[in-house]
Amino acid sequence: MADSGATADSPFHAGEREVQQRVGVRERAEQLGRRAIRDHMPEQHRTFFAQLPMLLVGTVDSDDRPWASVVAGRPGFVSSPDERRLRIAAAPLFADPLGSTLTIGADIGLLGIEPHSRRRNRANGKVTAIEAGGFDVTVSQSFGNCPQYIQARTFELTPQIDHPDAAHPLAQFDALDHATRIQLAAADTLFIASAFRDAPGGGIDVSHRGGKPGFVRIDDARTLSVPDFAGNSYFNTYGNLLRHPRAGLLFIDFDGGDLVYLTGTTEIIWDGEEVSRFAGAQRLLRFTLTEGRRVSGALPLRWSFASYAPQLAKTGSWHAATDRLD
Repeated sequence: MADSGATADSPFHAGEREVQQRVGVRERAEQLGRRAIRDHMPEQHRTFFAQLPMLLVGTVDSDDRPWASVVAGRPGFVSSPDERRLRIAAAPLFADPLGSTLTIGADIGLLGIEPHSRRRNRANGKVTAIEAGGFDVTVSQSFGNCPQYIQARTFELTPQIDHPDAAHPLAQFDALDHATRIQLAAADTLFIASAFRDAPGGGIDVSHRGGKPGFVRIDDARTLSVPDFAGNSYFNTYGNLLRHPRAGLLFIDFDGGDLVYLTGTTEIIWDGEEVSRFAGAQRLLRFTLTEGRRVSGALPLRWSFASYAPQLAKTGSWHAATDRLD
């Protein structure tokens, strides 16, 4: 969601409004957005960010390509000096694209997510300061998201938490290698960064997507298909992609800490046989890879699985014959 693209009467930019209109939720989204989207963080959001061990980050690189990233630290590493500022006391992880995209004045999207409670809050704004141990963000938009499709997990810190930029095995590619395919095929969660670039300054979002293990289909070495389920009707991501069809994807191996970063182009599949045969899908996102990297064991957290999101019971899989959750 890009503040500079919104009108004086709406918190949504033109791409978001166009998608909302297309799917028949324009009036409902506007009513919800006017109540929930603020230019500052309420106290409960400020407290929420401060208790997290990781924060998802969306930025764009010098070629205007979105990347989804993650920073991590001991709870309290994110603080809020006031209702318009967040201070993130963590350096980018080793080989995370954030290491090169983080610049003063850059647009940035933030997502705080707490898997065990299934809470998540968003904050978008600009980077206003960068230091050796972190960076500051001035917030222009703040809003909460519903708990749908979030798998419950609990975390443990690893000794690496105090050395987030320590080197790890790195693979870079423009086609999915075997190890990356295995990780993506087992994923039940991804994070997606997207951008709105129509207005001066633009804006960045980073969002969560969840599904049954294998909800991401690997079509070939460069192409993925991802179902899109019913959400909050804002269509921040799809509104961005409608106007700027590029995205960054982040896959986290919650057990081992491996991180897969992908950036590429996108196509929205609004309807048709593929959509209708995936239970619960309202549309599909087709993603074509242009660049990727996998960093083994880089996240200084380990997450223990607790339970799948209850909404997944009404969703399908790419292999309906084995469609069940144990």
